[in-house]
Amino acid sequence: MPMPPAQVLDAFGVAGPATLLAGGQGTSWRAGHLVLKPEVGAAHEWLADVAEDGFRLARPARTRDGAWSHDGWSATHWVDGVEAWDFRTVIAAGRAFHRAVAHLGRPAGLDDRDDRWAVADRIAWGEREAAWRPGFADIARRLDSALQPLGPAQIVHCDLTQNVLVAPGQPPAVIDVSPYWRPPAYADGVVIADALTWHDAPGSLAAETGVSVPAVARALLFRMATDVVDDWAWRYDRATTAIGL
Repeated sequence: MPMPPAQVLDAFGVAGPATLLAGGQGTSWRAGHLVLKPEVGAAHEWLADVAEDGFRLARPARTRDGAWSHDGWSATHWVDGVEAWDFRTVIAAGRAFHRAVAHLGRPAGLDDRDDRWAVADRIAWGEREAAWRPGFADIARRLDSALQPLGPAQIVHCDLTQNVLVAPGQPPAVIDVSPYWRPPAYADGVVIADALTWHDAPGSLAAETGVSVPAVARALLFRMATDVVDDWAWRYDRATTAIGL
C-alpha cells in the first residue's frame, strides 16, 4: 500500500520513514507516536473527547494546524499492547467502549459509505437485497430464521477482533474503530462470529459471554456477505451449527 508521503508526515509533526503495520486492511503505517492511514469518509474526530473507563482508546490526532486530516490521510495516537486473543477480554473491552460512546449522536458520512463492509452490513440488516452464492444460500436461510430485534442503535465498533490490545498493568486498548450505527449486541455478535468461524472457539462461547443467538446470526450474515471464496462456506456452516441453527 502507498506510504504516507513526506508532506503528510510533516503535517502531523512526525518524521519518516513510516513502517507498514500488520493486520487490518493493510493500510496503516506507524511513524513516531502516530498511526496513519488513508481516510475513508469523515475523520473520527468525534472520538477525541470520549472518556476512557475500563479501556484505553487510540485517539485521533490533529495536524500541526489543527485539522483532523491532511491530503486524504488521518492519524491516531499509538497505544502499547499486543492483540488480545481471549475473546472474553475483547467482548468486555467492546462493551466498555460502547458504554462510553452511547451518548454520541450519529456521525456524519456513515450513509455515504459504499465499501464492501458497509454493503454487507446493509445486507445483514435487510436494507439491501442479498444475492447469495449457492454455497451460502442455505446457511443464510438458517441464520434468517433466528433474527430478532437487538435493541436501539448507537455508534458501535463492528471490527473488534484483532483490534483490542492488552498490556501488563493497563486496561485493554480499543484501536482502529470501524463505526456503524447499530445495537451494541451486534458488535458483540461479530466478535463471537469471528471466533467461531476463524478461531475454532467452542459453541458455548456465546452463552458464556452473554451474547444472544440472534446477535451472532446477524453477525454471521454480515461476515458471510463480505466473503468471496466459496470454499469458506464450510466455516460458516460450522459456526451456524455451533449456535444451534
